[in-house]
Amino acid sequence: MRSVRDGLLAAGRRDHVLVERLAADGTTAETHTYGRIADWSARIRSDLASRGVRPGTRIGVVAGNGPQWVAADLALLLGGFVEVPVPLAFSGEQAASLLPEAGLCLADEAGARKLAEWGLAGRVTVLPVDDYAEAAGEPAAQEPPALPDERIVKIIHTSGTTGTPKGVMIRAGALDALLASLGSVSPAGVYDRYLSLVPFSLLVEQVTAVYLPILSGGRMVLLPDSAALLGTAGSRADDVITWLRAARPTAAVLPPAAVSALDKAVRGGGASADTVLGEGVRPFLMAGGAPVDVAAQLRLDAAGLRVHEGYGLSENSSVVSWNTPGHWRPGTVGRPLPHCRVRLSEDGELLVKSTSLFAGYTVEDPTSRPVDADGWLHTGDRAEIDEDGYIRILGRLKNVIITSHGRNVSPEWVEGSLRSCSAVLDAVVFGDGMEHLAALLVVPEGTDPETAREQARRLAGTRLAETDRPDTYVVVPDSRSLRDTYFTVTGRPRRQLIFDDLVRTATARAH
Repeated sequence: MRSVRDGLLAAGRRDHVLVERLAADGTTAETHTYGRIADWSARIRSDLASRGVRPGTRIGVVAGNGPQWVAADLALLLGGFVEVPVPLAFSGEQAASLLPEAGLCLADEAGARKLAEWGLAGRVTVLPVDDYAEAAGEPAAQEPPALPDERIVKIIHTSGTTGTPKGVMIRAGALDALLASLGSVSPAGVYDRYLSLVPFSLLVEQVTAVYLPILSGGRMVLLPDSAALLGTAGSRADDVITWLRAARPTAAVLPPAAVSALDKAVRGGGASADTVLGEGVRPFLMAGGAPVDVAAQLRLDAAGLRVHEGYGLSENSSVVSWNTPGHWRPGTVGRPLPHCRVRLSEDGELLVKSTSLFAGYTVEDPTSRPVDADGWLHTGDRAEIDEDGYIRILGRLKNVIITSHGRNVSPEWVEGSLRSCSAVLDAVVFGDGMEHLAALLVVPEGTDPETAREQARRLAGTRLAETDRPDTYVVVPDSRSLRDTYFTVTGRPRRQLIFDDLVRTATARAH
């Protein structure tokens, strides 16, 4: 298996485009070759060495999805440093918690502004990535060496109990094992033109948008600076259609809300992918992060847009299982990747054993996922595994709703169904200890609340079991403040806060 280092420096690729940035009108704004990115990253490593910064040092990367992020990431990954990617959507408190030992940060212009806003610019040395972009006549640093498997190369944020993130420590060997496994089940040509729609600070996007294209000699296509990445403030799931049409990619990973938006567009466009994305545009679509509506998958597949749902977590260096072209079963997250083994505990928890497991957390708390004495990662997710090895995720163990009638309900599946309503952007379901379920519906600003409620009621009446149908619907307009307050940076709902602030009173009033 070729390594990221080998892929970047492969003979014959130096003049091939690695990074393409789109303009606001969908045309190509700028391109960067393998050679330019390799030299850019080498100059960063050379400067770090001249400053006496030793491999193994923690260094933050605070940047948007651009060539600057790619150059900084590859400089640190190939140089044996410990990279700490920090989402631009973080609060100052969250950023500070992730960077307690990082005295250096590589940043683009947006990242430098954020560090100043967070009050961290005086606490860390900020190295502007653009300063290393060009250095006429300066020789590039020598080729980076291969890294020992156990060396920590990344610290990836994940949620903690208080909203302050903790770090997941990723080993060099674990990342290599994950990439080799994913590469072995990926169709040829999939990563020739990968469209990146979500932040690079997410490990799965680093894997699919950066490393897999490099390994296969492909390119990553990036949105304009002015475009909001999916899941960030100002983004709209419907925007995915605009960028799929413009970029004409070979592949993309979509969050579930974007799958729902694509399904709605196909339904409204006469069930034809050509009318929605343009003639001949058939990207290899992957999805994960939350359940994807089965009916939506089947409709999209009939239109020629198959969605390959998968499952993963940072503690396994991202992907655990995946529906591949040859083994596709809607309603499941596929079968384990070749390097992974899975089984269920006595209480139905999914356990994972693989060569890509993490090396531990920077901070332990009650949300930590333990690895037991036999090497099994306890994921905290309830699951079923069928006789053919396909995995169906039922929801988080801690999120299982037990109504006052003793009925068990997995809210994630109900939420996935409700998101398929044309008037619904997001949904969060409650009902623990309650006689009836309640749902919060997030809708586009200006949507008539009763229209959204009626759509949700109709869908629930035809698609959900009686025990899974909400009785009360609380409708709120989408906004940046709503997302910042009630959802994590990765789009997961802060359930207790939503219930306390937005749902509890409405539920009591209804009954």
